[in-house]
Amino acid sequence: MTKRVHNATEAAEFVAIQALSFIADDAERLGRFLTETGIGPETLRASASDPHFLAGVLDFVLRDDATVNAFSESSGHHPTTIAAARMALGDSLPERESR
Repeated sequence: MTKRVHNATEAAEFVAIQALSFIADDAERLGRFLTETGIGPETLRASASDPHFLAGVLDFVLRDDATVNAFSESSGHHPTTIAAARMALGDSLPERESR
């Protein structure tokens, strides 16, 4: 079932939750994410409702080309859609690393 979204923030949160699922599906990627955010696996689910945390999820994905491209391929979202979702959650995008 496809979830209908009603505004840009809700759509951005949906993309970020998909990104969190993408991160969680790979043990190495999840380990890096947990280390970099300082969040523990036990609080991951509760944090998913925090828009600032979701912005951080998209920051993590967008930070390097390999990760954003892998998420793009996995989710079907174009990289510009992912970046737009991050922008909709506020603040500016971090600089990305090319790898």
